[in-house]
Amino acid sequence: MDHLTLGKKTEYSEYYDASLLQGVPRSLSRDEIALPDPLPFTGSDMWNGYEVSWLNTKGKPLVAILQCSVPIDSPNLIESKSFKLYLNSFNQSKFDDADSVLNLMQRDLSKCAGAEVRLKLIPSRDFSQLKIGDFSGTLLDDIDIEIDNYGLQPEKLSCETGHVQETLVSHLLKSNCLITNQPDWGSVMIKYEGKKIQHSSLLRYLVSFRQHNEFHEQCVERIFYDILRFCQPEKLTVYARYTRRGGLDINPFRSNFESPYQDERLARQ
Repeated sequence: MDHLTLGKKTEYSEYYDASLLQGVPRSLSRDEIALPDPLPFTGSDMWNGYEVSWLNTKGKPLVAILQCSVPIDSPNLIESKSFKLYLNSFNQSKFDDADSVLNLMQRDLSKCAGAEVRLKLIPSRDFSQLKIGDFSGTLLDDIDIEIDNYGLQPEKLSCETGHVQETLVSHLLKSNCLITNQPDWGSVMIKYEGKKIQHSSLLRYLVSFRQHNEFHEQCVERIFYDILRFCQPEKLTVYARYTRRGGLDINPFRSNFESPYQDERLARQ
């Protein structure tokens, strides 16, 4: 990944430049995790871009919020810094209308991902319609546990007797960028059916990502596969929403039984 601008001094272009976008092969992390083929999940990577602006033909600035969904079967994930730089390149460029901007982004982002992405531009007049949501489920964060090891220990995941359907939530997810080591903060929802997962072991496991270096999408796939291997649920969804950086948040969704939920941001986003 030496070609990435991530972690390097970068010039910010204010004029449209599709070449700023950079993809990262998903196979790099999936091979490391040893994910099977076919993948044990479906889903998408949902992005929200809050710093989107361009000029109309009269030179007047316009702003919008971008919603972008990248399919998980795309060959590449979109590297977040390059995504940010790409969006900034629209700032001083003139376009006939919002559809022209959307169509251009659709083409460029799909090319970078290697598969068709779904996009939506929300104009400023509709900002008030966006609501702050919440993860519904049993909160793990108040469990009183002692932790002295922050290395990944998926083998510590354990189950209890009994068959359950439950949704578990934690806001204590933190990992670090694979390249820059910057902290990535997130909330995670785990919905499953099967043998009851011991809540304290799951919380310890999630906290063990605290010093782990990996991209958002890769962390979620690792969580999904570790739970699948060590707890063997019949049904499983792992959905994380990360706080934004550079005007972008990333929200990976992986499931073996349901479709991605409505893209609704959380309080920290």
